[in-house]
Amino acid sequence: MEHADTERVRQLSFTKLPAAQAKEALVLLHDLPHLVVLGTVGDTGLLVRYELPFYTLEKIEFALLDQGFHLDNSLLNKLRRSLIYYFETVQCQNMTQPEQRERSRRIFAQVYEHHAHGDHDDTPPEWREYR
Repeated sequence: MEHADTERVRQLSFTKLPAAQAKEALVLLHDLPHLVVLGTVGDTGLLVRYELPFYTLEKIEFALLDQGFHLDNSLLNKLRRSLIYYFETVQCQNMTQPEQRERSRRIFAQVYEHHAHGDHDDTPPEWREYR
């Protein structure tokens, strides 16, 4: 079952050498469940659509590196990948641990209810008027 909020479309960027990495990766990734290869982008790019939490960009790229592929490591691509890795990791954690988030919310609400807050003044009323 696919959900729009868990579906991601990402571009994988490879180095120019060795040549034809995008086409080789297309063949390698073609039959994976919950992952669709949408096509190549130029000679060095591959467009994929996948569903969280089955895949993350980090897992896909790590698997490709493990198979001997060479990713584009320009500063911009490293920064882009790092941000995507972080966001997808957090989203996957939130998807797999909703009961912990709810429990934390309830605990916080209980503490807040029992905690004195606002303009509360512990001074007795007769001392407030004392001059």
